[in-house]
Amino acid sequence: MAEITIYTDGSAKGNPGQGGYGIVIMSGKHRKEVSVGYRLTTNNRMELLAVIAALEMIKQPNNNVMIFSDSKYVIDSVEKKWVFGWQKKGFKGKKNADLWKRFLKIYPTQNVKFTWVKGHAGNVLNERVDALAVQGAENDKFLIDEAYESLNKTPLF
Repeated sequence: MAEITIYTDGSAKGNPGQGGYGIVIMSGKHRKEVSVGYRLTTNNRMELLAVIAALEMIKQPNNNVMIFSDSKYVIDSVEKKWVFGWQKKGFKGKKNADLWKRFLKIYPTQNVKFTWVKGHAGNVLNERVDALAVQGAENDKFLIDEAYESLNKTPLF
């Protein structure tokens, strides 16, 4: 069982707008950085997707995983167990249900704990994932957040 430390952040240029997420994942001497951009999404979707993507990168189950994030949306939804209530009610009326369902598939495969860090407060790794998230949002190679775009039918031009 490995000890894995993950820092995540999400960004959107406009909300909705171009978005991105950043991840730094570390275990032992290994470290990986990820920056991904989407052409149309929201900040909360990117915050949540960063956590999901990081957890999905872990190849073996049952590791002790500490996730550091500045997203109260993500952390409170899990730590205060709101998401489990939403699940029981079929996510009726909840935003980002597609991502929460995806999160709930990967979350039980690891021993996950969350720690909130204040954003833009000098935490070196939080600042790094913020830069990676912004880089993703400003990148010119965007993925398509198909679930968001199909639900919101927002014209791009």
